[in-house]
Amino acid sequence: MSTAQETVEYATEHAPRLAWAEHAPEVYKAMIRLDAAARRGLDPTLYELVKIRASQLNRCAFCLDMHTKDALAAGESVERIVQLSAWEESRHFYTEKELAALELTEAVTVLTDGFVPDEVYERAAGHFEEAELAQLIAAIAVINTWNRFGVTTRMAPGHYRPGHQ
Repeated sequence: MSTAQETVEYATEHAPRLAWAEHAPEVYKAMIRLDAAARRGLDPTLYELVKIRASQLNRCAFCLDMHTKDALAAGESVERIVQLSAWEESRHFYTEKELAALELTEAVTVLTDGFVPDEVYERAAGHFEEAELAQLIAAIAVINTWNRFGVTTRMAPGHYRPGHQ
């Protein structure tokens, strides 16, 4: 039996392609304001679930790192976060309202599959008042925009700490 501790070598972290927020500060500030406006009136837990699910679909590692940490810091369970990528098979972890929001998130995020289906929209409309539904659609659009900045500029995950921007 060996008592020497093994050293694990992880892959080298990639450098971001571009510090876009530094080069487009007015766009970054506008995105921060848009994000704050989109979250108004939405349940914070639901908001983080939507951000995580869209980020999973868009493969934005930076946003996944940020929003899973934010969700955990806000008291979300590890189990619900882990199951989120398979929410359709793990429906019993979520409320019907959350399920409707996740389904809408997928439909809005993956527009290459076609338009947002009427039945998906109607299901969401059945769980959200019109003003709240408008906020939800805005929140989905905003996280998709953040994802596009993160993926395009290859923002490196792993450095975000909740409560520190």
